[in-house]
Amino acid sequence: MDITKQLSLEFSMSEMHINNVINLIDDGNTIPFIARYRKEMHGSCDDQKLRDIFDRLTYIRNLEKRKEEVTNSIEEQGKMTEELAEAISKAITLAEVEDIYRPYKQKRKTRASVAKEKGLEPLAELLFSFTLKGVDLNEIAKEYVDSEKGVETVEDALQGASDIIAEIISDSAEARKLLKELIDKTGIIRSVAKKEEDSVYSMYYDYSEAVKKIPSHRILAINRGENEEFLKVTVEVNEDEAIKILNNLFITEGSSSTDFCKESVKDSYSRLIFPSLERETRSNLTEKADEQAIKMFGSNLKPLLMQPPIKNKTVLAVDPAYRTGCKLAIVDGNSKVLFTGVIYPTPPQSKIAESEKTVLGLIDKYEIDCISVGNGTASKEAEIFVADTIKKASRPVTYMVVNEAGASVYSASKLGAEEFPDFDVSVRSAVSIARRLQDPLSELVKIEPKSIGVGQYQHDVPPARLNESLTGVVEDCVNSVGVDLNTASVSLLKYIAGVSSATAKNIVAFREENSGFKSRSDLKKVKGLGPKAFLQCAGFLRIPNGKTPLDNTGVHPESYDVAKKLLSLFEYSEKEATKTGADGLKSKVEAYGIEKVATECGTGVPTLIDIIGELEKPGRDIRDELPKPMLRTDVMDMNDLKEGMILTGTVRNVIDFGVFVDIVVHQDGLVHISQICDRYIKHPSEVLKVGDIVKVKVMSVDVAKKRISLTMKEVEQ
Repeated sequence: MDITKQLSLEFSMSEMHINNVINLIDDGNTIPFIARYRKEMHGSCDDQKLRDIFDRLTYIRNLEKRKEEVTNSIEEQGKMTEELAEAISKAITLAEVEDIYRPYKQKRKTRASVAKEKGLEPLAELLFSFTLKGVDLNEIAKEYVDSEKGVETVEDALQGASDIIAEIISDSAEARKLLKELIDKTGIIRSVAKKEEDSVYSMYYDYSEAVKKIPSHRILAINRGENEEFLKVTVEVNEDEAIKILNNLFITEGSSSTDFCKESVKDSYSRLIFPSLERETRSNLTEKADEQAIKMFGSNLKPLLMQPPIKNKTVLAVDPAYRTGCKLAIVDGNSKVLFTGVIYPTPPQSKIAESEKTVLGLIDKYEIDCISVGNGTASKEAEIFVADTIKKASRPVTYMVVNEAGASVYSASKLGAEEFPDFDVSVRSAVSIARRLQDPLSELVKIEPKSIGVGQYQHDVPPARLNESLTGVVEDCVNSVGVDLNTASVSLLKYIAGVSSATAKNIVAFREENSGFKSRSDLKKVKGLGPKAFLQCAGFLRIPNGKTPLDNTGVHPESYDVAKKLLSLFEYSEKEATKTGADGLKSKVEAYGIEKVATECGTGVPTLIDIIGELEKPGRDIRDELPKPMLRTDVMDMNDLKEGMILTGTVRNVIDFGVFVDIVVHQDGLVHISQICDRYIKHPSEVLKVGDIVKVKVMSVDVAKKRISLTMKEVEQ
């Protein structure tokens, strides 16, 4: 297979660009680096497209490797033919290759292999040739009765021959292909109750849906129900139709052995083929569902990580609880912890007046700007308390409910202990909740991505594949924002392109030993950070107020001469431009002619455009250009909701069948996919993402079941 040509067709890219991407990957370049600093070589692909190319490249290379292994094995057996070689060459999936290889694969002991050991293969071949006319099969089979070989009777001989024929049929790649197509087109997934007890899987106790239509989230739900032994799950297909396909493929009418072989066909289908295809069908459905779940998790994680930070604000965090009280932590605009404590505004103690006095005192003393409330246990009570308290404050204070998923994981982790060795686990959690409001990205990178809780069925998908995908999302986010080399934590640095965990620790150690980095070139002195790693990481690391002004921009050191030529061409001071911004540079370049400027500066147009953007807004944080999170001053109870009420909320999670929206009543409401907009959409992610501020109308409220149904239709956004 011509891999470059194949990828070019699949991704609608030129073969030159695809070939460049392959070479860049093979040379050990990271995806963030390729995406940001090699745009001319790939036509300005984004990170995700490059990752998709990488994944597909890996699959095709594994496919070609397996083809070679299968070819060599069959050739060693002396069974290779031109037709077989062509079939292997044309196979486009690993499953196809394995189906072709099936008859030639070393098998464990089977009924057919036992029959062959008894010398019954010639009998099977004779019966399956359909050349016998007007003869008694019993008479033919008598010749193969041999007690020494374990063939005691005619029936034994015929049964052995049937077993061999059944295996030949089951090993047929063509038969399996046709039956797979039948299952894909007409197959049904059915689930029935295995236990007669009420559960979250009740809707699947007598459920069926077409294989070709069943959505990913229902596959994962059914699988979970089966694993927890609430459900029995099967694949159903019209058996008569399947047998008809096999008969058309293998049976010749008019022979003495025709009816005998038809029975072998039925046995092959029910005993060998269908169980195998049923497993394969469910495996394929699960694999697709896993990939969709992983994709959704990544889609939700990215906007969560990229939430604009609440900069230069002093934040009071409230980590809600009942019996043990609500833990407090105050963190200043530089993320320094100023205060920790505990209040008891929630049951059973309900010391509301005392807690209110404490919080109001802290607001005055530390000039609190915003309160961050965790959304875990007792969150509703804590939120009501906060909303009531800030009304009495002497200064304007807002609050926000923060997703605290993973905060407990962080607080009990080795990293949490290293960062705050003198703090109790619960206090560390409160600090994390405060910092999540100040800088979501810096705080969330300390937690395993799968623990952040913005996906569907994330605990049911393959952990390695999930971690690989989510790590890629975090890498893309961290590198697109860039980090301050002199303040970034090890947790943040390890996601920078070309920086391993060990190298991240070495960077921090060097920083502490040398009172910080003065320039990007100092990175070359860090233990374990060689020229290749420097090339990958340098552009994503910033040094405010360093010796080299360009070090505080996204301009890569390899393009410093280009940036200097550009500034000189339009008479900008490098120092002033990188401090206050080269105002009007883009307009001047466009007036001069962007291609002409690129040529004079010795670079490509895409790189030039990026450099201009960096010089006009040096040290910019792309998150600042995104909509700010919604801060609150009040809260409602679920009982206050009425049908037809119009509310503003924040999208908390996007899943296959809709989105969950936080509408300030503690319980998130569901906007079903059918209620998102008037036009048809395949998936909610076409319209919405985590963090979006939306207006919704209440359709129904079920207080007992804690369900709120919302719609975005007929609501002006």
